[in-house]
Amino acid sequence: MCRLFGLSAAPRRVTATFWLLDAPDSLSLQSRHNPDGAGLGTFYPDGSPRVEKQPIAAFSDADFAEEARERESETFVAHVRFASTGGMETRNTHPFEQRGRLFAHNGVLHGLDELDAELGAYRELVHGDTDSERYFALITERIDRHGGDITAGITDAVRWIADRLPVYALNLVLTTATELWALRYPDTHELFVLERAAGGANGGRHLVHEGQAGIRVHSASLADYPSVVVASERLDADPAWRLLAPGELLHVDARLSVSSITVSDSAPKQLLTLAQLDAAAAASQTAVP
Repeated sequence: MCRLFGLSAAPRRVTATFWLLDAPDSLSLQSRHNPDGAGLGTFYPDGSPRVEKQPIAAFSDADFAEEARERESETFVAHVRFASTGGMETRNTHPFEQRGRLFAHNGVLHGLDELDAELGAYRELVHGDTDSERYFALITERIDRHGGDITAGITDAVRWIADRLPVYALNLVLTTATELWALRYPDTHELFVLERAAGGANGGRHLVHEGQAGIRVHSASLADYPSVVVASERLDADPAWRLLAPGELLHVDARLSVSSITVSDSAPKQLLTLAQLDAAAAASQTAVP
């Protein structure tokens, strides 16, 4: 299953070190579990985005998989991809950038021809083959329609998709240079949030998070500063981790204040099951042990 990770320490720029995948030693495990892409999104001091990503295929790109990347930013987004739509190419690897925003998605949606028609001229923002990048383009179109209001744009886009297209999951993390949004919808996949005090639950400790399937992050800076972390799984034993409710859109603003709205309190009209996905998509949505 794709893994999402988002972090905000706004308004402070902090340093964090990321390992995107720990390439397993066993070739049999590589062939069974090695993901199809990994990427990290951050922002330079002037607010411009920086995206580093590779289509990690089995037995290749081991250097990227194992290499630690130390980056400084107010917000971070990382993603490990198990391909459902689109081949293993850099253009299909998350996170995606549009209009200075970064985006990563965990899930599947169908009806891409109808979605392309709805995008109109915004289809030009899509450079790859994935449902995820199209989903992002619709959000971008709706943000523009709502005069730059990102919360309203995400809400409008998700409601349009849920009303018209077959959906398995639309979980997302979207970042700007100073703000972060995260959505869990519907209840197909989990997404957790941790509002972390400086030093963590016991105080004085740097942040060390390690997921089951490919994202590790370490930040000594966060021994001294608070942060908000979003992830597809609880990444440590901190009791403050909270599971987002289905339909909950979380917003972390430029002063690290956290708020939520409910995008939808009902399931998509055409909720897909695993049995309705093709073999590759179904495999991509199954948790890795």
